[in-house]
Amino acid sequence: MFLLLTALQIIALAMAQSQRDENKIIGGYTCIQNSQPWQAALLAGPFRRFLCGGALLSRQWVITAAHCARPILRIALGKHNLKNWEATQQVLRVVRQVPHPQYNSQTHNNDLMLLQLERPIQLGRAVRPITIASSCARPGTSCLVSGWGTTSSPIGVSAGLFPSHHRWHGLCRCSPRWEGLLSG
Repeated sequence: MFLLLTALQIIALAMAQSQRDENKIIGGYTCIQNSQPWQAALLAGPFRRFLCGGALLSRQWVITAAHCARPILRIALGKHNLKNWEATQQVLRVVRQVPHPQYNSQTHNNDLMLLQLERPIQLGRAVRPITIASSCARPGTSCLVSGWGTTSSPIGVSAGLFPSHHRWHGLCRCSPRWEGLLSG
């Protein structure tokens, strides 16, 4: 169970992208379309404004950060460009938000949330659940992080999906930029 929770925290940390400047993917590059078929975009409110990223866990569940909770959420899957309609995209309502039971909004400890979609998503080349690791990555492992962001400076969110490579330091030895974001 601990390994599953740790894996889910890694996924959430890697995939959840908010619009705050410190969460941009600096140094990334544009993804090949449909290369990240588990990538989800959380759209908030009646205008469906991009809020955060997430990862598709199964046909009806997405994982994201608990600080992304909003009264009205939709999930867009099969997206590459946030500004354009795409033939592969599917947008569904979120019918249930399940934050981690120990989520602390002040410290952001346990900043995880599961989102249940209104119905099972149609799977295909552009939409597929992420593969969950069966064990924790060893320190020094290269990890791919993807999301919608900017690759140079805090200018705003780009339309295209970006991946970026990072080295995993483990939960005990983290880069200063992750300070306070990782918790057990």
